[in-house]
Amino acid sequence: MKDWRPDLSRSGSPRYMAIADLIEMDLRSGHLVIGDRLPPQRELAKRLNIDFTTVARGYVEAQKRGLVDSHVGRGTFVTGGADKERRGFASDTAPDPRRTSAIDLSMNMPPEPTDPELIARMREGLSAVASSLIPLLRYQGFGGSGMDKEAAAAWLSRRGLVPSQERIFVTPGAHPALLAICGLLAKPGEIILSESITYPGIRSIAAQLRLNLSGLPMDEYGILPDAFADACERLKPKGLYLNPTLQNPVTLTIPERRREEICAVARKYHVPIIEDDAYGFIPLHAPPPFAAMAPDLTWHIGGLAKCIGAGLRLAYVVAPDTKAIWPFVSAMRANNVMASPLNMALATRWIEDGTADTILRFIRKEATARQEMVAAILPAGSYRGDPISFNIWLPLTNGWTRSTFGSHMRASGIGVVASDAFTVEGPAPEAVRVCLGGPIDREKLQGALEYMGHALEGPPELAASFF
Repeated sequence: MKDWRPDLSRSGSPRYMAIADLIEMDLRSGHLVIGDRLPPQRELAKRLNIDFTTVARGYVEAQKRGLVDSHVGRGTFVTGGADKERRGFASDTAPDPRRTSAIDLSMNMPPEPTDPELIARMREGLSAVASSLIPLLRYQGFGGSGMDKEAAAAWLSRRGLVPSQERIFVTPGAHPALLAICGLLAKPGEIILSESITYPGIRSIAAQLRLNLSGLPMDEYGILPDAFADACERLKPKGLYLNPTLQNPVTLTIPERRREEICAVARKYHVPIIEDDAYGFIPLHAPPPFAAMAPDLTWHIGGLAKCIGAGLRLAYVVAPDTKAIWPFVSAMRANNVMASPLNMALATRWIEDGTADTILRFIRKEATARQEMVAAILPAGSYRGDPISFNIWLPLTNGWTRSTFGSHMRASGIGVVASDAFTVEGPAPEAVRVCLGGPIDREKLQGALEYMGHALEGPPELAASFF
């Protein structure tokens, strides 16, 4: 192994870029030669007194330039400009159309990356993971390996969470985790509380488990604490489900003060909180999660579907205490055996080398641009949306019903879902969720929004396109 200790002051670039610059410089000067093995990333980070992630990103940048190649279990070796294409992920390979045609517009999806450099970087992560393909095709213990849990802990720390690794589990998506947690907390016929307008998945899970889901009244800040306390007195609920940040579908974020009030009620009545933090990583400055305010009461689910990609089918779950660990593990094993090791390895790689952060920055920027587009087309006050959410909640007027509006928008290329899917109790309001993300690009989205805005200016009979 080469005892390589780069002087980062020789490059004016950011530190991770400087590492790649210096590999290139030292290769030209002869200080490094083809075949040299570079120090392990953690060892170099310690030598240079910098973050491990910085070194990991530096090695990835060097790999992008063809200067090095990495092999899990063997290390990183100087290649001197070897052709990246030999790794089997050529940048000009066209997507298989059989894989690109299946799109579910009813799902609330983040905008998809379009930047060629970001896509190339994502592919490189996939290439690196492929070097460990055979061991990743084996059965593994539930909850993730040590390195996967370490990556999960690093990712969760962005939300101010610092649980012990024994309480962190990598699960095959948020939905299976919710199914297991609800099954642990309540028996058939017992009650779980939620928002009155809530994520459809929790409605499906409650029905599957034969639980009674009871919706709590809400204002612009989330569920009403007094109504929560009253429900605790009357109904003796076994848990409270919340989607507290950029709530799906109405996009509200429960502010910190309201979260404190909800925690106080939950603690008084000993009601566990199920925190579905699917969108918690999207805002730059979100309120602290319930798991940071009441860690002993809260099951925290940090899904990756909305902040990295739904196809990973991964979520990071934090159990409230060690007593809850084995029942949860047992329930998850019975239903799912394990999360895909391939997907876990890819997520871990992207978190360690900074690709996940780059994807997240893209989603934030693109979601903001799309919300600005909505604001320029639809009248202020006619819809509810957050400046960084990738959907809006649209109450209908001028005689439009959710069914007629859904039919009118069906061919628009954007997902429109009627309020029935989100309503826990009572009649559904005449409203729809309109999704702004997914595969649709800005140009097509603008056309769809203009089509929608024009229709909403009058009654449905003026917008009818059939005779």
